[in-house]
Amino acid sequence: MAKARTAYVCGDCGAEHSKWQGQCMACGAWNTLSEFVVQPAKAASGGGVSVGAHRDGYAGARGEAAKVTPLTAVATEVEARTLTGIGELDRVLGGGLVEGSVVLIGGDPGIGKSTLLLQMLGTLGERLPGVYVTGEESLAQVASRAQRLGLPLEPLQALAETCIERILEQVRDSHPKVLIIDSIQTIWTDLLTAAPGSVSQVRESAAKLTRFAKQTGTSVLLVGHVTKEGGIAGPRVLEHMVDAVLYFEGEAGSRFRVLRAFKNRFGAVNELGVFAMSDKGLREVPNPSAIFLSAHQGPTSGSAIMVTREGTRPLLVEVQALVDQSSLGNPRRVALGLEQNRLAMLLAVLHRHGGVAAYDQDVFVNVVGGIRVQETAADLPVLLAVRSSLHDRPLPDKTVVFGEVGLSGEIRPVPNGEERLKEAAHHGFLRAIVPKANLPKKKRIGEMQVVGVDRLDQALDAADG
Repeated sequence: MAKARTAYVCGDCGAEHSKWQGQCMACGAWNTLSEFVVQPAKAASGGGVSVGAHRDGYAGARGEAAKVTPLTAVATEVEARTLTGIGELDRVLGGGLVEGSVVLIGGDPGIGKSTLLLQMLGTLGERLPGVYVTGEESLAQVASRAQRLGLPLEPLQALAETCIERILEQVRDSHPKVLIIDSIQTIWTDLLTAAPGSVSQVRESAAKLTRFAKQTGTSVLLVGHVTKEGGIAGPRVLEHMVDAVLYFEGEAGSRFRVLRAFKNRFGAVNELGVFAMSDKGLREVPNPSAIFLSAHQGPTSGSAIMVTREGTRPLLVEVQALVDQSSLGNPRRVALGLEQNRLAMLLAVLHRHGGVAAYDQDVFVNVVGGIRVQETAADLPVLLAVRSSLHDRPLPDKTVVFGEVGLSGEIRPVPNGEERLKEAAHHGFLRAIVPKANLPKKKRIGEMQVVGVDRLDQALDAADG
């Protein structure tokens, strides 16, 4: 049988070299080579777990050949899910924790990743036993945090270890249903000589954990460090290997945290969960729209309320704009929570088709609450907020707006318009300005009047009341 060999792979272009060198000969990048162990497929699939073929076609550790299976034979099978007891986390996961899944959770230091996972183990308790593997803290620190959070210590099991081989040996003896690794950057394998946290160590350790999850049906949750750019540290292949990638987001100094799904093989992408940090840990926010709406005493210029959609949930958020005379030759365009290039395009449409000129003005746009809106439904609220600030003319009270704006000044429809309108009516809004194609069959939903527009000038007139 062929033996394992060591290769050095470039982190930029993926070229393989037989020995380490400072520069990659393929792409010319410096200091990008990382050590990898290249071993035969049979050796890689081993791991000491004697199980049969996985129900979705995974051959398992014994190396049986996978068979071609008609999808009709497996279409009726449903993934075994378990509710974690934390509603917002279950929503982001797609309805609960899936058996044998691998979930990667990233976020800034101190934002609450470890706290949330420890709380999850506490709520699962004895009905789904789990092991918390810590590579950054001592067991005493983990126990102290659990006591501070008010969690019962009896069902909680922890392990302070960083070698992946010893971790898997321990958890195979205890047979947990949930395994938490905090964090994947501290885990190393004795097959490699590279330092923990390097590209090769992270990739090999994650591959072993993924195989373990699929073979045993254990749900594995990995905590990942983030880089200064905000992405998860380590190789990009790490995000491809796992079943779900969740990010914790939050503004500095704010007690609110947002958990967002960027990848999920078992649920909706861009699903959102909202938490508030308290002295007893993270608690759920059942009505997140309330925290994203500012409590103004009356109508305020430069403010527009829109209904965005995150995953399966409609959310009401406030878009604020500040337009001021610029003292620069090139006026500033600053967008927080929105795409800056799109803001420049929308201002040109506002000038060309709405007759509102802001070419000599500094324009600042912000989405309140730290939410990042990635859909085009924010186009019309942004333009109405900009004109409101420029003319110092507030929008009518209790008015909600959404719609995409095209380059020719047309107002285009957005998905799930009626669900957005029902959410706005539920929060007491009395008037809505929406694309004409999103008009419901009745022009009123409850007490709310719905105004349909198909051109930008019509939307500006409707905003004047």
